[in-house]
Amino acid sequence: MRGIGLRYAAYSCLDDLVPLYGLYAVLFAETGLTSGQIASLFVIWSLTSLVLEVPSGALADVVSRRGLLALSALLRGAGFALWTFAPSYPAFAAGFVLWGAGSALTSGTAEALVHDELAALGEQRQYQRLTAAADTAGLIGAVLGTAAAAPLHAIGGYPAVGAASVLTCLLGVPVALSFPPRPRVTPAGEPGGVLAWFGMLRSGVREASAVPSVRRLVILAALLPGMTALDEFFPLVAMDAGAATELVPILVLLPMLGQLAGGASAAWQRSGGATGLAVLAGGVLIIGGALSGTLWWGFAAIALGYGALQHAMVVADARLQAAVQGPARATVTSVAGLGAELAAMALYGAWALAAAPLGHGGAVAVVAAPLIVLGILVVRWLRTPRADPAGG
Repeated sequence: MRGIGLRYAAYSCLDDLVPLYGLYAVLFAETGLTSGQIASLFVIWSLTSLVLEVPSGALADVVSRRGLLALSALLRGAGFALWTFAPSYPAFAAGFVLWGAGSALTSGTAEALVHDELAALGEQRQYQRLTAAADTAGLIGAVLGTAAAAPLHAIGGYPAVGAASVLTCLLGVPVALSFPPRPRVTPAGEPGGVLAWFGMLRSGVREASAVPSVRRLVILAALLPGMTALDEFFPLVAMDAGAATELVPILVLLPMLGQLAGGASAAWQRSGGATGLAVLAGGVLIIGGALSGTLWWGFAAIALGYGALQHAMVVADARLQAAVQGPARATVTSVAGLGAELAAMALYGAWALAAAPLGHGGAVAVVAAPLIVLGILVVRWLRTPRADPAGG
């Protein structure tokens, strides 16, 4: 169990150890892109994941999951290379297509691989703890990557930031290939190939939509991560508040530190009521921080709100994995990922409409408002699931 946990944490850390994360929105703006063009890039990113999310989840229920994780790292690295060495709207769009494809291959795959390995050891109750640790490792990677962005930019500009980002993606390949070698195989007596893939797709979609306890958790596991698309606009909020380019990654570190604390705290069980109230309070803090027009106090409030959101995300994913009973675990998780992409696309569209009249901070406050309602849903739905009959 320790081995799978260490690999999961290492892969998550490298997956987010990307210095470009703290500066790519600024790179787009400094290349001359308008707010509408930047929002359209985020939509392209989400559309790619949207199309590939569930089919790739079904694929992860049939073929080698560690191979898919390795391919995901390669695709993201190729996308960042395009941004670094050919900065332009077409290159940014192509990079987001590659990143979206890589994200779709990872979504559901890593969770299912880890949960099934734990189940084989009879240790599936440890899933939430290991997931919280992996998420914490990922956030540590994000913090380190973002902190490295400022000195890298000072030394070599965007080429240095981008080259370091490509390197971390390449380092993720051997880590992915070090996961247990057993691929997810078709159960005995069932067809292989395309028929196996289609069977998993149908089974996973049916469980995600027809089993009430699973359906509720899929919705929460979609909406909570979907709201984290807000962080794409935090660098622009910082610029509006007067931050210099070199200071932007430092400010963006604050919400990451909040996520780090929130994710780590999710290693312990929390009631739906406490988690829901945290999401509601987090929404208020993010709105207030975005509207404050200040740098340090505003981003400190955003950081607290983001910590609450991260905590709820980890708990919701663990409850979803515990509720899944069928063979298509990665597919069910990918259905939640599909919902997250839809939520993110709606958020991007709302931000694009609000940014011109309200500014970046005002637009973030508007699109963060649904967190208030989401907190109420978490109170009602985030509870230990009971197995429901497939049709019930």
